[in-house]
Order: sequence, then structure tokens, then C-alpha cells
Amino acid sequence: MQNTFQHSKKNPSWYSDAKGLLVVLGAGESGVGTAILGKKLGYEVWVSDAGKIAEKYQKVLNDYQIDWEHQQHSVEKIMQAQVVMKSPGIPEKVAIIQQLMQAGIPVISEIEFAGYFTNAICIGITGSNGKTTTTSLTYHLLKSAGLNVGLGGNIGKSFAWQVAEQNYEIYVLELSSFQLDGIETFCPHIAVLLNISPDHLDRYQYQMDLYIQSKFKITQNQSEEDFFIYDADDPILSEWIAKSTSKAQKIPFSLTKKLQQGTYINQQNMEININSEELQIDTQYVTLEGKHNLKNAMAAASVAQLMKIRKQTIRESLSNFQGVEHRLEKVLKIQHVQYINDSKATNVNATFFALESMTTPTVWIVGGVDKGNDYSELVPLVMEKVKAIVCLGVDNKKIIDAFGHIVDMMVEVQSMQDAVKTAQHLSEKGDTVLLSPACASFDLFENYEDRGNQFKRAVRML
Repeated sequence: MQNTFQHSKKNPSWYSDAKGLLVVLGAGESGVGTAILGKKLGYEVWVSDAGKIAEKYQKVLNDYQIDWEHQQHSVEKIMQAQVVMKSPGIPEKVAIIQQLMQAGIPVISEIEFAGYFTNAICIGITGSNGKTTTTSLTYHLLKSAGLNVGLGGNIGKSFAWQVAEQNYEIYVLELSSFQLDGIETFCPHIAVLLNISPDHLDRYQYQMDLYIQSKFKITQNQSEEDFFIYDADDPILSEWIAKSTSKAQKIPFSLTKKLQQGTYINQQNMEININSEELQIDTQYVTLEGKHNLKNAMAAASVAQLMKIRKQTIRESLSNFQGVEHRLEKVLKIQHVQYINDSKATNVNATFFALESMTTPTVWIVGGVDKGNDYSELVPLVMEKVKAIVCLGVDNKKIIDAFGHIVDMMVEVQSMQDAVKTAQHLSEKGDTVLLSPACASFDLFENYEDRGNQFKRAVRML
């Protein structure tokens, strides 16, 4: 099946036919991908990273004959840019970004840059939780249907790098709020907004409305020809959609409401009714466990239905999808204790879903860099499910204050090996040891993957 939908594109304010200097700030996956695409398009490209560029990326930049510097920013050179792509990890409050903005030099994201230079259909997926699972499942559905589809954004290979070197007709993109902050004209044909709960508030002046605005940018450029899939059970989303100016066709999904247009649960069936096309799927065939994952499956199936994928392919793909690493990943059962890696739970809401899905007494490993967390919503679940807590972080005061009076046992540790050994000591036959940190990982680990991999290694060494 060939999908030929294309948006008519307006030139963004940062674009000029006379391609000048493209400065890329940050030489991670998105930065290096943008540099490669910029070079291919005829820009003069300069990559600058205040930290150390990983050796594998140094090699790539050298192979493409792209000029770079690291462990410094040459401000004079950077200020000559026609356009600047900043990596999503760099906050706006950083001095060099402030200087660029004051000088009126456009600062955009990789998604904005790459999106302008491709005619592929883009499916953009965002939300506080479930992005990676839903993006991976949507990609799996489309790939299984034989479509020419790429996976990118906040997951896998850089979107810009793929636009430079691949010829995909469709992209499924996981989009963080940081990536959406830097868009001007980027417009997904299908936008998915899974949910909104407090996250990254340290980047949004601790104002929830600013964070919500950032998420809603996914639909800001959509027209009546586009689609906006969202969770009709989420009160924040419902309130914002009521006042949203989005022109897209709205496709809700719900666990609790019967919908005329959208996807909902009717007894044991997932019912998809979009533009008079109907599909029923028995939910027992959805391999992902938990209510939150049923919602992720509903969102992905809605995309598949819009992309006119065969009903049988949708059913089969939902039943054979393997899930995502570091998201409620069953690692090993040792002496009748199940060890689960949920390192990707970097906020309270993600950990809420993890604890909610526990069916046995749980030893919970929690902690890391707090992003303005409010732990109060976890208290009822902790009272019901958690027998002991292992605090894994440099500063655990908020966690101890929130749960110290609820659980009988609470231990502080400074390494993953100690966390796992302590959890083993506190657990007994029939229990679960759950790593679900509710925090970022940067105090003791490189990232959540490093944290999850260290957990798995430590479990295997028991």
C-alpha cells in the first residue's frame, strides 16, 4: 500500500534558499544526525558541544568532514549562524541560548529541521508516559503490514540522519516536550497525545501550564486533513482540548466511555470506530499487561486503522509485540522472587502504573534526581503493595519523608549492586523486587538505560 498524503509546506522563518552557517549545539544522536543532513543539503555546518563528544560520534563527524569542537563553545563563531539546532537536553536558560535568542538567531529542534526536508508521512507520539511503548508498538504494526517505515525521534536512530540517508515513506516519531519546544512548522499527519501528568517541571519554571502547552504543540500546525488521537479519560487533556484551536480531526480513546468516533472497551473487546470503519479486537490477545498498556495499544491500533492496515495484521501484531526494554521488563526469577526492571519510569506517574500492576508483595527500589516530584498520589499504592523500600539516590530526603512512616523497612544505598543485594535480603518467596525509580538517573548513572542495564547485571550476579 502506498500512502501519498503530503502537507503543503510553508517556509519557516529560519529557512533561506541561500544556505548559510548551520550551528549544531550538542553532538549526541540528534545533533550528529542534523549535522549530516545539513551537510547533505549544502549548509556550512559547525558542531559545538560544551561536554566531551563520544568517540563514535567524533569518528562520524570526521568521516563526513564536518567541523566540530568539544568541551567549549566558540561564541563568536556560533553567533554567526543563520540557524541553530540545539539538542533537546540543553535548557533555554543556558547563556549561549539566551545570547542567540537576544540576537534574533533562530534556535530550532532536530524535529523541526528534519521535518521540513522530508515529504514522508509523519506520525508523532507524545505524552508524559507510554511514549516509547506506543511508538514501538505503532512501528511494529506498520512494519508488520509491509509499509516502508522508519522509527525515530526520542528513540532509535536520529530522525534527521534517516531523512539524510534513507528513503522511508512514513516515520513514527517519539516526541518529548523538549523536542516539541523547538518546532515552528513541523506537522505530523497523525498526532498522538497519550496523557499529561507532572514531569520535567524543572524545565518549565515549575508551571504545569507551560509543560501542557509544550505537549499541545504536537497539534498546533495540523489542518482538517490531519488526525489528533488522545486519551478521553485524562482530565487535563479533556480540559485543554475543549479550549484548543487544533483544526485536526479528533480521535479519542477511552477505557470507560462508549465513543461514536474513536476507540473504546466494550466488555472484553477493543472497539475501533473511525470514519465509519469498524474493527473489534479481543483484549486477551493484547500481550502488554496493565490498564496503561491497554491504552497504549488502543492509541497504536487507532493509528493502524487510520493507515488502513488489514484488520488481521492489527490483531496479530498486538498479540506478538514483545514490549520495550527497561519498561516493566521481567528480568529473572530467583528463589521464587521476580525481579522487574522499570528503569524507564523517570516520573511519579510512570511509577504509579508500575505499582498498580504489582500483584505480589513488593520490594521497591526508588530514587534519583527529583524533578519536582509530588509523591502523595503513590501513598495508597505503597500502603497496599510495598513491604520495603530501597532508596537509591544521592538525596533521598523527600522519599523518606513521603513513605518512611508507611513501610516497616527503608534502606538507603549508593550503588545498584547494593540496591539489588539489599532487595534480595528484604524479599522472600513469592515477592517481587521492582526497580521503578520515579526520578531521573543522572546522579549515579549515565541515563535510564545505564541504570536498567546495571540492575539486570546485578540481578544476574545474585
